[in-house]
Amino acid sequence: MRSRLPDAVSASRDCPIMGQMEAGSAGHAAPDPHPAEVTGLDFTNHLGYICQAESPVPQFPPGNPTNLGRTGANMVLSPQTIGEEGKNMMRFPGLYSAISSLRLAIVALFTALASMAWAAPAAAQEAPATATNNQALVLTLEGAIGPASAAYITSGLEQAREQNASLVIIEMDTPGGLDTSMREIIQGILAMPIPVATYVHPSGARAASAGTYILYASHIAAMTPATNLGAATPIQIGGSPSPAGGGEEGEEEAAAPANASERKVVNDAVAYIRSLAEMRGRNAEWAEEAVRQASSLSASAALEQGVVDIVAADRADLLEQLDGRSVEVAGQERVLSTRDIAVAEVEPDWTTELLATITNPNVAMILMMVGIYGLFFEFMNPGSLVPGTIGGISLLVALYGLTALPVDFAGVALIVLGLALMVAEAFAPSFGILGIGGLASFVIGSAIMVDTDVPEFQIDWSIIAALGVFSAVLLFFIARVSIKSFRHPVRSGQEELIGASGEVSDWKGGKGHVFVHSERWNATGPESLKKGERVVVESVNGLRLSVAAAQDGREQT
Repeated sequence: MRSRLPDAVSASRDCPIMGQMEAGSAGHAAPDPHPAEVTGLDFTNHLGYICQAESPVPQFPPGNPTNLGRTGANMVLSPQTIGEEGKNMMRFPGLYSAISSLRLAIVALFTALASMAWAAPAAAQEAPATATNNQALVLTLEGAIGPASAAYITSGLEQAREQNASLVIIEMDTPGGLDTSMREIIQGILAMPIPVATYVHPSGARAASAGTYILYASHIAAMTPATNLGAATPIQIGGSPSPAGGGEEGEEEAAAPANASERKVVNDAVAYIRSLAEMRGRNAEWAEEAVRQASSLSASAALEQGVVDIVAADRADLLEQLDGRSVEVAGQERVLSTRDIAVAEVEPDWTTELLATITNPNVAMILMMVGIYGLFFEFMNPGSLVPGTIGGISLLVALYGLTALPVDFAGVALIVLGLALMVAEAFAPSFGILGIGGLASFVIGSAIMVDTDVPEFQIDWSIIAALGVFSAVLLFFIARVSIKSFRHPVRSGQEELIGASGEVSDWKGGKGHVFVHSERWNATGPESLKKGERVVVESVNGLRLSVAAAQDGREQT
């Protein structure tokens, strides 16, 4: 195996022997005049060059001896020049060759990893700027904005990010919703490296309250003719601002904040929507008016006043108007190309549908009642398993749904108190006092449990009435059974022995033994009793009975 040194400098740096020769020659000293002639020996230096000795090294003339040319790899090795490392190389040429190859592989590996680590951030920064997937994802936001809709929108935005889509379109028709869910959606839009166009659609739709905030936060705001937006005055829910459909269209003035708390909520909402308007270059004055005075606008008026960017008849018209439009995304200008863009609609998955179901306050209330009554029947009949299993699952699901809603803890406390009183009525009959009090507490708690003016997140009175009637019927049944039980004779326990009949086994001096229910008891009674005579138990004192002679009509069978 041979390797030609690339040049004199490489030879002096990379081959130990050549380096020593060059160092000796630099001072115009001739090489060793008596080299040991060694032929056929190969060894590898620390960077993998192969030095082979075949013939004596010629005597170099004075000057620069490093100009070795093509024959520079053939030389004679002397012990003085080789040194200890060179001797080991000559002794184990295969081992040193393998070690050098391993060194080169490790160096190459670390070099490749370093290059990848250096290039990855640059690629990550450049990726959002140029979308490679010419596709638009369409998300549909209908009804009140709540935890389920927020989960659906944020999931769709993340899907668009992963697919590197060119555009996201949110088709919206909403009366408003919860503040926390609205802010979650807006945060997702502001963090998107992809343009987001919010489109109030179809005709007759609205972007009231929370929808107005989302429209202002989007890169592109569009509306269909015969739609409206506005009425963004916040309504306090559980001590936090929550935009809701609180104003009617065309309403000129809204009631001024009555106290410091309401002023705080309104000012916070004004600052929030103004910041969104300034970021997107939209009409900030009207945005403040929509919050303070609950103002609303039609689609054409919104376009004239610079609230929205486009009024489009349908989705195809929207895409046509977006083509060639320049928008600022993540601090960079991007020109949209939507003429031949592919459109894909994103449907809610089963988890979003499930979340939408259980966060419905009416469903959550029903599940909570099923859970409590299931556990109640399980405690009444231990070991039946089915009521306890269904009740436990229903109660946990209901509690999960309620945690996502603006729940008033006073209402929850009243519901729990009412249920506790109704359960206590079953175990400690009070002739309806505990049950009636529990029913009243339950109804009041249900009415105030979800504290919101958004109709979609209020518990329907029909549900409250149905649950109240069911609880009242259950209480009536329990009370009837309890009263009826007092008329029945005692069938178990110590009290059941009183009045029971027995037979004297032996008797002397007013005491002896009697058989009652096939059991032999110690007994006391009249001295006139005789063996075999029938007796009736009058009282029980520990393990001793007090008996009397049985008479007609008094003896039990």
